[in-house]
Amino acid sequence: MVAFVAFCSGGAWAQGPYRVTDTWKIGGDGGWDYLAVDPQSKLLYLTRGNHVMVVDTSTGKVTADITGLKGTHGVVFDTAGKLGYITDGGANEVAVFDRKTNTIVKRVAAGTGPDGAVFEPVTQTVWAFNGRSKNATVIDANTQQVVATVPLPGRPEFPVADGKGSVFANIEDTSQLVHIDAKTHTVLATWPLAPCEGPSGLAMDRKNDRLFSVCDGKVMAVVDAKSGKVVATPTIGNGPDAAAFDAQNALAFSSNGEGTLTVVHQDSPDSYSVVQNVATKQGARTMALDPDTGKVYVVTADFGPRPAPTPENPRPRPSIVPGSFVVMVVSR
Repeated sequence: MVAFVAFCSGGAWAQGPYRVTDTWKIGGDGGWDYLAVDPQSKLLYLTRGNHVMVVDTSTGKVTADITGLKGTHGVVFDTAGKLGYITDGGANEVAVFDRKTNTIVKRVAAGTGPDGAVFEPVTQTVWAFNGRSKNATVIDANTQQVVATVPLPGRPEFPVADGKGSVFANIEDTSQLVHIDAKTHTVLATWPLAPCEGPSGLAMDRKNDRLFSVCDGKVMAVVDAKSGKVVATPTIGNGPDAAAFDAQNALAFSSNGEGTLTVVHQDSPDSYSVVQNVATKQGARTMALDPDTGKVYVVTADFGPRPAPTPENPRPRPSIVPGSFVVMVVSR
C-alpha cells in the first residue's frame, strides 16, 4: 500500500507516485546502520555490525563482504574513485578500503565511537564524527593521516559537506546544528534547531544552501545554511534516522522507523509540501539515495520479541529474525 497526501503539478510527478518496486532478500545475521551508494560503481554498501555487505544494484545480489570490523556505522567515498572509508565505532577506527577489491588497506585511529562521516572535496579530507568523545577526526585522503581533531558542543550525528569548503553536522543531545570550516578545522557557528529535537539524519540542497535535519516528534527542520535560520518544519513520519535530497526533482526524503518514507517537495527554498508517505516496513529508518536514478534504498528485517529490560540495558531492542534482512527499492 502507498499512502499519498497531495501532488504538486509539473514534471516532478510526471512518473506518478513512489512505491516499493523491488525487495531483495539479503539475509545475514546482526543489525545494521547506514547504507551508501558508490557514485561510480553504483554498488550499495550496507553496514552490518562487524562487516559491510556490498550489493550489486542491478541484480540485488551480494557481491562482496568486507570483514574484520567490530561495529560499523557509515561509509563514504573519495572523489578519485579509488578508496572508501568505514567508521568502525567498535574499534574507534576508520577503515580505509580499496573500492575495486573491497579489501581493507589501512586502519586509522579516530575518537571514541566514530559514527557519521563525510568526504569533503575541497580539502580532500574524511571527517569521522565521534559520538562518545564529542568531536570529529579529520583524515587527509592523500596520506591517510589524521590532521586535526575538532571539538564539538555535544554528541554528533550525521554530517554533510556543501562542496565549497564547509561541513555541517547535527548535534543530537543539544538539538543544534554546527557549521565547520573544513580548511581551518574550526566551528564557525552553532545554531539551535527548535522546534526540532534529537536531530539524526542530515541532507543538503547545495544549490539553494538549505539543510534538512530529521528529528524526533515527526519534524524535519529546513535550515538556511548561511544564516542558520529554520525556514520550514514539514511533518514527517515517526522514528527517522536518515535524510536525503534529490536535486533533480527538488525532493527531500525522511526514512522513518514506523515503516514510512516521507517525500517532501521543495516548492521554493523556504516553502515545502509533504506530497507522499510511502509505506515501507517497520524498522526501515536508514536509507541511501542514488541521485542519478532517483531510487531510494531502505533496509529492515523481521523482528521477534523484545528482551526483558536489565540494569545494563534498560531499553532493549527487539530480537531480529535470523536471515530476514532485506533491501527495499523505492522508485516511481
